[in-house]
Amino acid sequence: MAGKSKSVYICSQCGYESPKWFGCCPGCGEWNTMNEEIKASASPTKSSSSSARGLKTYYLNEITADEEIRYQTGLSELDRVLGGGIVKGSLVLLSGDPGIGKSTILLQICEYIGKNLDILYVSGEESVYQLKLRADRLGVKSPTLTIMSQTDVQAICEYINTNKPGLVIIDSIQTMLISELSSSAGSVTQVRESTSMFMRTAKSSNIPIIIVGHVNKDGNIAGPKVLEHIVDAVLYFEGDRNMSYRILRAVKNRYGSTNEIGVFEMLDTGLSQVENPSLMLISGRPKNTSGTCIACAMEGSRPILAEVQALVSASNFGNPRRMATGFDYSRMAMLLAVLEKRAGYFFGSMDAYINVIGGLKLDEPATDLCVALALISSLKDVPVRDDVLAFGEIGLGGEIRSVSHCEQRIREAARLGFKTCIIPRHNFASVSAKLKKEIEVIGVKNVYEAFASSID
Repeated sequence: MAGKSKSVYICSQCGYESPKWFGCCPGCGEWNTMNEEIKASASPTKSSSSSARGLKTYYLNEITADEEIRYQTGLSELDRVLGGGIVKGSLVLLSGDPGIGKSTILLQICEYIGKNLDILYVSGEESVYQLKLRADRLGVKSPTLTIMSQTDVQAICEYINTNKPGLVIIDSIQTMLISELSSSAGSVTQVRESTSMFMRTAKSSNIPIIIVGHVNKDGNIAGPKVLEHIVDAVLYFEGDRNMSYRILRAVKNRYGSTNEIGVFEMLDTGLSQVENPSLMLISGRPKNTSGTCIACAMEGSRPILAEVQALVSASNFGNPRRMATGFDYSRMAMLLAVLEKRAGYFFGSMDAYINVIGGLKLDEPATDLCVALALISSLKDVPVRDDVLAFGEIGLGGEIRSVSHCEQRIREAARLGFKTCIIPRHNFASVSAKLKKEIEVIGVKNVYEAFASSID
């Protein structure tokens, strides 16, 4: 006899269940996240002691990994973020804003992967004819690509176990549903249980599965937070839909680093990878203009050069306005206080704006010196030389602290034609003599020395 259904309230952020509604979730503390779901009571089951006797364990030394443990995608930027390619039996979640390019990049990699593997592309949002039109626009003509328009998770998993494709793409997880659950597609219960079923299928059959996930208005993955704990890797597509550049970032990766990023450009024919993002981010820079400086941030093992612009002007109101785009607002306020207290630059009655060109977000302390030089340059209306690059962390005492990967940053600056690199004094001794011959390296102790070295 089937159990009776009952109403429960589940938090859309953490998955906390409660028999009654709360305005604030007791599990994660978020407000207005408790959604009502209809949940069937579990039916009595037989004892599982007989099945437990059939369990098998393995010694670690007995397990051998396959030689071809990763599949290359044909896009080196995507392979970099994944840690070298798609791992067999892995479950990857790709999320981002609507129209950012999630479905586009997945359909593009089918052309390359389809040369060696059979691919199953399951779409719950588009018909097979719509997918065909998009594939023709992107130039995807792989004969091993199989397309299915289906939302029944159990039927899809049965097809995967029977036909054993080499790669499965689910677009999107919010459209998938399990018929045994009474809740609608996209609900907390459906998203969680559907992902769990795909995870079990991927692990048992050793087939990699990529699922597409939507994001809510806050930019987080729609559905329960436990969804990110189930999958092996979580990739975020960042960028403005009105801009052509996209940044792919890994926030979780069991098989690689989470510090790597991939840069793409949206074209009429799909997403094109940008192999030299530093050159892209500093192209079109205004010459001999105050309030601009070049920073060098490390994204994993890759040094990225970015242009930081600052605008400082007299305020017409009692409280000066502060705004930062691509840079932490609190850190900007701290830098302004240090420049006033320790370096003698007055910003008290001035509006201050910071903008990082290209949509890149600089969250590394090594970019402090560049931001400070841009602010001082705009305040004094004295331009920083176009061939100068600066990096270093600024302490509350106004000192320039040492940073990591110093030589890698300097080599990237020299490769792109910069003549002078301003670095912390503590890093100066560790720079090789050979590198100092290629580019002028200046070690500074405080902000005042750095600004004096950066102008003509």
